Amino acid sequence: MNIPFVDLRKQYAPLKQEILSGIERVLDSMQLFLGENVQQLEKDFAQYSGVAYGIGVSDGTTALQILLRALDIGQGDEVITVSHTFIATAEAILLVGARPVFVDIDPNTCLMDVSQIESRITSRTKAILPVHLYGQMVDMDPLLEIAKKHNLRVIEDACQAHGAEYKGRKAGSMGDGGAFSFYFSKNLGAYGEGGFVTTNDAEIASKVRMLRDHGSKTRYHHDILGFNARLDEIQAVVLRAKLPHLAEWNEKRREHARLYNELLKGTSTIPMSELPGATPIYHLYVIRVPKRDELQSFLKDNGIFTGIHYPIPIHLQKAMEFLGYKQGNLPVTEQMVTEILSLPMYAELSNDEISYTVKKINDFFS
Repeated sequence: MNIPFVDLRKQYAPLKQEILSGIERVLDSMQLFLGENVQQLEKDFAQYSGVAYGIGVSDGTTALQILLRALDIGQGDEVITVSHTFIATAEAILLVGARPVFVDIDPNTCLMDVSQIESRITSRTKAILPVHLYGQMVDMDPLLEIAKKHNLRVIEDACQAHGAEYKGRKAGSMGDGGAFSFYFSKNLGAYGEGGFVTTNDAEIASKVRMLRDHGSKTRYHHDILGFNARLDEIQAVVLRAKLPHLAEWNEKRREHARLYNELLKGTSTIPMSELPGATPIYHLYVIRVPKRDELQSFLKDNGIFTGIHYPIPIHLQKAMEFLGYKQGNLPVTEQMVTEILSLPMYAELSNDEISYTVKKINDFFS
């Protein structure tokens, strides 16, 4: 049996004609940017996420960067976040001139340990940037209480959390704004790059719209310095075709996670825990496991492809040496990255494929 880590072909096949027809209409019209498809996607994904405003942008990294800029976070400011995430989270902070300040993670979820936030707040702290990693939201109630107490902004990195919920509220709807990625492998993915900003604040939304288009409301009139960060019409066609299926796909992922959890009981693995009141969407299904690298190699030899998200924490990356962090500063993060393994996870995955994967894990340890 051959089991890919992600199989985009299975998702594409039933949507092929709808997507190709939509792309053909775009090319016939040659309205390639900020046309009817982007505008409708903005309305639909904002409604899906339970927010008042949605703005399509070029990619998830830029979504974070634009949100930081829209909130006037910049030179000399500090933003509290985590080191266990894709580097884009910290890149966005640094690219606006601010400095990321890292807290450790909870070993049961690999999410931000909210209890550590207050100890890292200084006079320069302007925002908290929780990362809803692997498709599960951070414990937001206590985080929002801390933010309110210290008058801090909250920016949700929801790049892996399209449709994830926390106590009935969706990712991207609880802070001052949320940033999403439509990278092709995400639960809602483009066929290229794409991103999105959500907010309930009209002023933030207006500024984000300007920032994504060179600081302009009217063509050739530039009120502020901005970005070339427009979402294109072709990607919006793809995303509009997929969005009506997202809830169903997310539920299938949850079903797969439940089966993985059941079959992995009694093995040498520890799946990530779900927070009380949370509804994860399992962008990734991640386990902690001894002899991780050896197991990954064994599974590959048996036709099962896996991933590691992420093998080197941001604070130990060469590009981040100037921040001054050392080995041992974030002990839980540093331990987790030696143990985590992402198993195959996509909506079209079969029960037989999950069973075969778990059987091979058992074979390895026996």
